[in-house]
Order: sequence, then C-alpha cells, then structure tokens
Amino acid sequence: MSEIKLERGSSSEICPIEVAIDIIGSKWTFLILRDLLIDGTVRFGDLLRSLEGISPKTLSVRLRELEKAKIVHRIVYPEIPPRVEYKLTEKGKELEKVFIELKRWGITIME
Repeated sequence: MSEIKLERGSSSEICPIEVAIDIIGSKWTFLILRDLLIDGTVRFGDLLRSLEGISPKTLSVRLRELEKAKIVHRIVYPEIPPRVEYKLTEKGKELEKVFIELKRWGITIME
C-alpha cells in the first residue's frame, strides 16, 4: 500500500476518516471494541456487565451496527436457552493498532 498522508479531498469525495468515525465514533462503540480486542469472544451479558452504564438496547444497537459494518461477527448457538457470542472479524482486529496508538497518546496527555 502506498504512503497515506492527511489531506483534504474535494467536497464530492468521500472522506475515509469520516467513514471510519461514522462507524466507530458512536457513544459506547469504542469501549465495546476495546473489550472485544482484549477478551476475544464475548457474550452479550459479559459486555453488559463490563460497560457500566450502557443499556441493553444501546448495546444491542451498537453490536448490530458493528455487525453490519463487518467489524463484529455474531455467533448464535442452537441451544436452549439461546447462547449468542460476539467476536471481531479480521477487519475488526485491524483496529488494535489504532487503539494502541490512542492509548499511547492518552498516556501522554495524562502525565
């Protein structure tokens, strides 16, 4: 891949940064992704407990958005009661580099 530089495109071009923020910039989405990056495969209830303050409806909506964007894969097991797990796709796993850089930057602003 060629070197990528920050630059403004024309108003008729779609901005890749805007596309990325539209997908992962919603409230709670970053923390959901963080937990999936750390824990791997996670059940809905585990995410709900981990993300203090998120409602089940919001978590469900965010997971559906991430699934639609092919960042999260939803696995339903044919059991009673039903068991559903979530894990990152390869595209989702690529976000780890971004999260590490954000953490690195976050550490510097906390000093």
